[in-house]
Amino acid sequence: QVQLMESGGGLVQPGGSLRLSCAASSSIFDGSIMGWYRQAPGKQRDLVAAITSSGGTRYGDFVKGRFIISSDNARNTVHLQMNTLKPDDTAVYYCNVRTARQTYWGQGTQVTVSS
Repeated sequence: QVQLMESGGGLVQPGGSLRLSCAASSSIFDGSIMGWYRQAPGKQRDLVAAITSSGGTRYGDFVKGRFIISSDNARNTVHLQMNTLKPDDTAVYYCNVRTARQTYWGQGTQVTVSS
């Protein structure tokens, strides 16, 4: 069973930065789409950013140039660099990998933006 292990969440002040990382336990990135979603209490889970194995990227409208997604296919890792964080970015962030056969989710990592 493939596992996705996230790290890098925590508490940060408004305007600060965090870098989330996700490592897959198996080589599943080739031909897949890797992404980050987030879910705040009482809200739906939204796409934050996604990247294909060939490097194409997509971002949620609310990102507005503040976040950068990247992946290292050889190491089966995907990262999300988050800059200029706002209180509205507070949520649980989930790593997601969508292969041709199956979709995998991480357990989630809490990001809290507060002074």
